[in-house]
Amino acid sequence: MSITTVKSIGMTVADMERAIDFYTTIFGFTTIGDRQVTGMETVDEISLQTERSCEESTTIQLRVVDLQLGAETIELTEYITPIGRPIPPDARSNDRWFQHIAIVVSDMERAYQHLCGHQVTQTLPSPQTLPDWNPVAGGIQAFYFRDPDGHHLELIQFPTGKGDPEWQGTDSLFLGIDHTAIVVADTAASLAFYCDLLGMKLKQQSENFGVEQDRLSGIANVRVRISSLKAPAGIGIELLEYLAPTDGRPIPIDTEFNDLWCWQTNIIVTAPLDTVQQLTAAQFPLVSAEISLASESTLEFDRQFVFQDPDRHTIRLVDRFKKATVNHY
Repeated sequence: MSITTVKSIGMTVADMERAIDFYTTIFGFTTIGDRQVTGMETVDEISLQTERSCEESTTIQLRVVDLQLGAETIELTEYITPIGRPIPPDARSNDRWFQHIAIVVSDMERAYQHLCGHQVTQTLPSPQTLPDWNPVAGGIQAFYFRDPDGHHLELIQFPTGKGDPEWQGTDSLFLGIDHTAIVVADTAASLAFYCDLLGMKLKQQSENFGVEQDRLSGIANVRVRISSLKAPAGIGIELLEYLAPTDGRPIPIDTEFNDLWCWQTNIIVTAPLDTVQQLTAAQFPLVSAEISLASESTLEFDRQFVFQDPDRHTIRLVDRFKKATVNHY
């Protein structure tokens, strides 16, 4: 298949300046792109539910900022108009709109104290060390918290012999992004999408449970099947299937791009039209498409095709990214 890189992970934010300050001040992300996009579009074009029928038009104004940590990037989007909805206050880690990015650290205790000094919103009282009985995850340290918009984030430290070798042997505290994790209903269906259709590789699987996993998930008696996927380059994708409890809720059917729980995984492919054809043939309909080959375009890509995976997580396929530019507003 034509996938080359999981390029970046996108999040919708309510206040761009607040979000930039959070990620740059606390973790050392740097701004590598900052642009505004304005245009008259139909409501349907910002909706993930393409069968909705609506003739209403609205002026879409958004600001997109790219932040880099190490070799990895995240994409923050603020919808100035129309404004989306906040993350539901009763959201749980087994709901399928759950997604997080895992920021790698070289020293978990020092990183944890650093976050405490900045009074971040914690979702558990302290970092957890996964038990040695788990051959895949044993010895990994993890800590979950949230950004100002309620997006889940993870700090992760890999012991020697686990994780990508690039995460070893450096004195920097915050190193980069190892993976994004998404909750799925059926691992087999998700593997068929990400591996069989997109061409990612399954690197390892494990089942995590016990008191440490309960604390990380914030749910009692958890059992999670974890599948780690990699493209030839870029950020990994981790599938989380909750074998117990099984009461996680699906992504709301009326989710739109401007809702704060809407994440995007941005993937570079070398043959986008072939990929689009194979996805549509497999009954994954195209949500939206945009093509702009003009060098002066405000878009950061030549061609964009947006799909949803089996659980309606948003996947954006592009064939290349232009060099990011920074404008100050």
